[in-house]
Amino acid sequence: MMNRRNLLKTLSATTALSFLPRLSSAALSPEAKGSFDYCLNMATIRGHNLGFVKELEVASKGGFRSVEIWIDSLQTYLTNGGSLKDAKKRLDDLGVTVQNCIGFAQWIVEDETKRKQGLEQMKREMDMLAQIGCKRTAAPPAGATIDPVLNLKQVAERYRAALELGDQTGVVPHLEMWGFSKNLSRVSEVMYVALESGHPSAKVLLDIFHLYKGGNSIDTLPLINTSSLEILHLNDYAANLPAGSITDADRIYPGDGIGPVKKVLRILKNQDKPLIISLEVFNKNYYKQDALTVAKTGLAKMKAVAEGI
Repeated sequence: MMNRRNLLKTLSATTALSFLPRLSSAALSPEAKGSFDYCLNMATIRGHNLGFVKELEVASKGGFRSVEIWIDSLQTYLTNGGSLKDAKKRLDDLGVTVQNCIGFAQWIVEDETKRKQGLEQMKREMDMLAQIGCKRTAAPPAGATIDPVLNLKQVAERYRAALELGDQTGVVPHLEMWGFSKNLSRVSEVMYVALESGHPSAKVLLDIFHLYKGGNSIDTLPLINTSSLEILHLNDYAANLPAGSITDADRIYPGDGIGPVKKVLRILKNQDKPLIISLEVFNKNYYKQDALTVAKTGLAKMKAVAEGI
């Protein structure tokens, strides 16, 4: 039997412990601060034509807890009888979070009518995304990839209009750089537009492939405040492909090419919260393989290249 002295010692220890701050699971997680959140962009298995639900299942089975969906895949799912409520339940059951959505609303174009339609489209898409727990959507220069070259100050005003839609919906448009575009192909351009928008939610979305395609210097990336970037599209490219002729289909797994993947990760890693690194490739050879094999291989390649950073 426990004597009085031992009982008092036990009670004292228990009382002291009760005043210690509780550690949340996030605080104990190795990814809670200054690390990476591994994400699968569905472009990587898009050529398998699996459909929205099976894409999510492959991502989950492949070890991903985060995904970037494509808006057309979600819309096809809804057209064929699915619902946003069911989509959210499936995501929850699979333990997967939609971190971002790839859409192509023409919010940036010169034509005022098309631009208005583009913003209306973006608003509808944001409303859908909010219902499945997605808080971001890509805002690339869709419809403005060729001439004319736009006035960046006007682009900033148009981006602000998109951001104001985000204020209404809770879904923030991230300004995506496209290396092949006549507009927003440079880091300096997207950063200028984001800054000039004057909106506190402005963010940019960069990509290893597009950094190369757009002729951007990696050496000046440290000028970027990492709080302005939450997602980085991860991929690589082979040595024999010049920037002028390389295409989306030439993207390969990170670490399999000569791209400065590790250097970019070191520069853009956020010390305060995980940077979402999202595998985005459009490789036809990968599309010929089993989708789950591609997902598992991609995750392993991502972890290998990010190891020690």
